[in-house]
Amino acid sequence: MPDTSSDTLARLAHVVRSKNAGPAQLTIDVFFRDAQAYARAAHSPAMSAHAIASLYSLQPGQVVQYLLPGIAAMKYTMPRRLCAGNPGDGDVYGAQQHAPMLGIVL
Repeated sequence: MPDTSSDTLARLAHVVRSKNAGPAQLTIDVFFRDAQAYARAAHSPAMSAHAIASLYSLQPGQVVQYLLPGIAAMKYTMPRRLCAGNPGDGDVYGAQQHAPMLGIVL
């Protein structure tokens, strides 16, 4: 039986991407390689809305998690730290905001 103790989100997911969901919101999409990887993530406390909120230094109620078993995907929506395009915003499209999730161990 393979050792799965160090499986990260980056290893189990086929696609992990982020983008703006309007100027003040961010969405992160995670598409898994197969139903087994999806099920593992969906049941992992490390992928809960609370855990993702902690990872992004947000309050638990600020992150909404969507479970999409039919397409082996998960989606998270959360507020951006800065409105897109405001001074100090280093990622106007929100396209690099998924990076902190890649190392999550499931």
